[in-house]
Amino acid sequence: MQPDSRDAYEALVQFLYRAPIGLAQAGSDGAIDMLNPMASSLLMPIARDTGFDNLFAVLAPIAPQLEQMARDFAEPSGVICEGLRAMLPPEMTAPGSPHVLAISLMKLDSERLMAVVTDATQEVMREQEMLSRRLRNAARTDSLTRMPNREAVREQLQQLVERNASARAAGGEFAVLFMNCDRFRRVNDTLGQSAGDALLVQIAERIRGALRPPSDHIAPSGGAGQLAARVGGDEFVVVLDGMRTLEDAERVATRLLDALARPFRVQGQEVVCSASLGLAWGAGGARDADEVLRDAGIAMLEAKRAGGARRQVFEAAMRERAERRAGIEAELRQAIVEEQLFVVYQPVVGLNADGGTDHAAGVEALVRWRHPVRGIVPPVDFITVAEECGLIGAVGDFVLERSCRDFLGWRARLGERAPRLIAVNLSRAQLGQPGWIDTVRRILLATGMPPGALQLEVTESLAAQDQDIQARLHELKALGVKLALDDFGTGYSSLSSLHLLPVDTVKIDRSFVSQSDTSAHHRVLIEATVKVAQSLGMTTVAEGIETGPQADVVRALCCTKGQGYLFSRPLPPSDLLAWLEGHEESLPA
Repeated sequence: MQPDSRDAYEALVQFLYRAPIGLAQAGSDGAIDMLNPMASSLLMPIARDTGFDNLFAVLAPIAPQLEQMARDFAEPSGVICEGLRAMLPPEMTAPGSPHVLAISLMKLDSERLMAVVTDATQEVMREQEMLSRRLRNAARTDSLTRMPNREAVREQLQQLVERNASARAAGGEFAVLFMNCDRFRRVNDTLGQSAGDALLVQIAERIRGALRPPSDHIAPSGGAGQLAARVGGDEFVVVLDGMRTLEDAERVATRLLDALARPFRVQGQEVVCSASLGLAWGAGGARDADEVLRDAGIAMLEAKRAGGARRQVFEAAMRERAERRAGIEAELRQAIVEEQLFVVYQPVVGLNADGGTDHAAGVEALVRWRHPVRGIVPPVDFITVAEECGLIGAVGDFVLERSCRDFLGWRARLGERAPRLIAVNLSRAQLGQPGWIDTVRRILLATGMPPGALQLEVTESLAAQDQDIQARLHELKALGVKLALDDFGTGYSSLSSLHLLPVDTVKIDRSFVSQSDTSAHHRVLIEATVKVAQSLGMTTVAEGIETGPQADVVRALCCTKGQGYLFSRPLPPSDLLAWLEGHEESLPA
């Protein structure tokens, strides 16, 4: 060997032995010709039983496929495999030692193979950490709006609650703004889910744009920051840190509501979707993030109950009311199962022009709750709760079916002396419930109730609210039932559109009737309502008649029927029969 060749060979040997990667040369059958120190170190844990005679035998415990891959590789030279990762079993590892090896195998020529072995433990750990970070970010991000989600809000709020529990931050207080869209369901029902999703994306953009400076994350503790997140279907939360005063947070809330009040453009249509907003200032005694979100949500519901499209600041009394409503909800669910609900009936009398009174003109069905501990619970204490928690449909259907059965029982017993009409109130939940018209049809068929003897009543505000409700009213009319407009009395503005509603009867609100004998203004309003209703072929009912003079006035103004304590309070079915039998002498022949 020439001196130059010898120097080159020595340099090559030094490189092989000092290389920071494992190198192993073997014959085509796997017999090892050369193994550098790094390869020996990396392969030692798995070569304790086999020694370093054969490359395939050494690698068999972690990469048994290598021998077959080498045999199947037909080319005279080239890469057989590259960066193949092999996990070492626990018994072959120790703290600080390699746990994952990366193996590359090359065919140098027809007789020789070269294996490159490296420690891939740290690289795999970095990749796993990166993947975990991506998964954590995905788990904390709403896929539709790309906003942080509820989990992200909880994490940040928990930090703020703990910070405030230890010491008040020098940078200021924090506030939580909880928003819910007032009429989002209508968009989903009328335009479809894709339109609803498009609207949610626009709402998210409006919220981001209304925050100044725009930000989707909270600054470090003690500094001002903002978090805008979607925490539910049509629910959004904004967390404001570093607020100086409650008024500052209220100004941001107003800005958000103003931004959401502007019409949206969805699928070529203009959509109005305002929001109700609840504001929780600081922790407010809450122990964790969930309680802060709960308080802000309670305030949001208070804003929605007040009519929506407004903000409400949380107060401790709201939490007490919410807990009381939650208790009523749980008890009401049990009441439905145990049949604690029952129906009473208030007579609706005919006001004959000759001064006579038709006591069998009709009755109105009213639900009551006989609580096992508290006794009779008035409707004002549970109807609103039933509407909010989704039970009003079950309650309303119970009242409708029971009323129809009672009505037919009276007919069987009294014949011509029985009430000729029974009125049942409807809720928005029932009218909005898919398939509810079929429920009415089923009840009519199951009970044998004549459709023309059933009057379903909706409030004036509900009937005039939107075209969907009016479409349902037309469907009910097609069944043959009668419809009444309850609590009517908003004046001439309502009279001008009365002809648009498919109703048979207008019930004049008690607030007008109660002043009919003392206020000329109210008498004029009642008279106008009666005349417009008559021109449209509708009958009228004066509600809340409590005195003889009130009855005389509405009779003189040609109201068709009257209802109120002057004639009777709501009565259980047995008492109603006695009341009817006691007035037989005044019934029409």
